[in-house]
Amino acid sequence: MEKSDLPFGSEFSPSQIELPLVLEFAKTHGGDWKAFENAVHETYFSGNDTSEYNQRKLANNCKLGMIAYGIIDRDANLTEFGEKLYECRADESELYTTLARHILVNLHGLNVINVVRDAKARGEKIDLLSLRSLLEERGIHFPRGGKHASIMRLWLEKAGVVISKDWDVNETRLEEILGLATPEVDALVALTPEQRAYIKAIVNTGNLSPLPSNEIERLATATYGIRFNEKNLPKQVLYPLQEAGFITLERGTHESGRGAKPFMVTPTEKLQNEVITPIIEQIEQDVSAHLRPFLRKPMQEILEEIESTDKYVKGLALEALAFHLMRLIDLTYVMTRLRGQATGGAEVDLLFESDRLLFSRWQIQCKNTNSVSLEDVAKEVGLTFQLKSNVIVVVTTGSIGNEAKRYANSVMHSTNLDIIFIDRTDLNQIIQNPVSIIDVLHREAKRAMEIKKLEI
Repeated sequence: MEKSDLPFGSEFSPSQIELPLVLEFAKTHGGDWKAFENAVHETYFSGNDTSEYNQRKLANNCKLGMIAYGIIDRDANLTEFGEKLYECRADESELYTTLARHILVNLHGLNVINVVRDAKARGEKIDLLSLRSLLEERGIHFPRGGKHASIMRLWLEKAGVVISKDWDVNETRLEEILGLATPEVDALVALTPEQRAYIKAIVNTGNLSPLPSNEIERLATATYGIRFNEKNLPKQVLYPLQEAGFITLERGTHESGRGAKPFMVTPTEKLQNEVITPIIEQIEQDVSAHLRPFLRKPMQEILEEIESTDKYVKGLALEALAFHLMRLIDLTYVMTRLRGQATGGAEVDLLFESDRLLFSRWQIQCKNTNSVSLEDVAKEVGLTFQLKSNVIVVVTTGSIGNEAKRYANSVMHSTNLDIIFIDRTDLNQIIQNPVSIIDVLHREAKRAMEIKKLEI
C-alpha cells in the first residue's frame, strides 16, 4: 500500500475532540499510551451508540492521528512540537495558529492550498474526490476514501486560513501565519532545481555574513547532487535569486586588480524565514511545480501564451496544454520531464497512464517547432523500450512532416505501438471546443486501425 503524503487524522478532528484537553491527557499520561487512550475514550467516545470495541477503536484512531500530526510519539509522550502546543494551549488563537503553521509547512498543507487555489482559478469546483485526483496529478497521495484532507481543512479553518467547506482561502491570514506574502511563495515555486538547491545550501550554513558564491555552489553540489554550469552561475542562479529578493550580491577584484573574485552572497531577511526550506521541500514534491503558473489558467489563456515570443514561455505553455488535453480524456498523470536512467538520458515531456479495461501508458512529447521530423518521432519510439509505453502522442504548434508520418505508419504497421499526432490545425479546433479532442483521437484511432488491419 502506498504511503500517504497527508497525515492520517481520523477522529483527531476539532469536530470530535478539544485540542487543549487531549494535550493535557498527553502531558498527564505520557509514556503510558493505554492510559492516554482510556482518557480519550472515556471523555469523547464512551457514549457513542456502538460497541465498546468500536469506541476504543475510535480512541486509538485519535491517538494515531496525533502521532501522524507529530504531536505525540507511540507511547503518547508529547514531542517537541507537542510541547510547543501544550505551552500555548490556554491561548486559542496562538494554539491554532501554531498548529496551522505546522500543517502548512511540514505536512504538505501549503501544497494542498496551492492545488486548491490553482483549480479555483481555472473555475473548477473542489470536493474530496476531485481534490484527491488533483493532488495525485501533482505527486501528492492520500488513500481512497481517506478523510486526511478533510481533517486538515477543519484544523486550518480553526486558524482562519480556510473559511468554507469549499476550501476558500483567506489570503491575508495565510500570509500572517507563514510570514510570506503569496507572491513570495509563488517566487519559490518558480525557482529552478539549481536555484532551490543553492538557496537550501545557503540556509544550511546558518551564516548571515557574506559567503563566496563558488563555496555555496560546492556545498549545494555535495549536498544535493546538483551540477552547476560555473560560467553561467550568475545568469542562471545568482541574478534570479537576487531579483527575487532572497540574496544580495557584492563583487570585488583581486588585490592585483586583475581578474574578478567570486560574488559575495548575503542572505536577505526574507531568506532567514524558518519556513523557507520546508516550503521548498514541499515544492520539490510537487511534480508539476514548473508548470504551476500555467495550471492555474483556463485553457484559452494557455493557448494565448503559446503565441508568446519568449521561447521558454511558449514551450511551458505547450507542455501545460498537453497536460490539460490528457486530463480531458481522464488519463492519470505520472510525471513531467522524465529524464535520466529511465530514458537513457533523453527527455519525455509528460507521462500518463490509464487502467480502464486494460493498462496503457501514454508518452507525450510537446514540440514548439514549425515541423515535426522523422528524427523527432524516431527518438520517441526508441524511448518506448525503456518506458514500456503503448501510446506516443506528439503535440506540435506546427505541422507533421511527411517523412514523420510515413515513419510513424511503418512503426504502427510492424509493432503494437499507437502514434497520435496533434498539430496546429487540431489545436485551433480544440481552442474553439475542447471536447473536440475526442474527434481528433477518433480520427487517429481510425488511422491506426486501417494501418494495423489484419491481412487474412
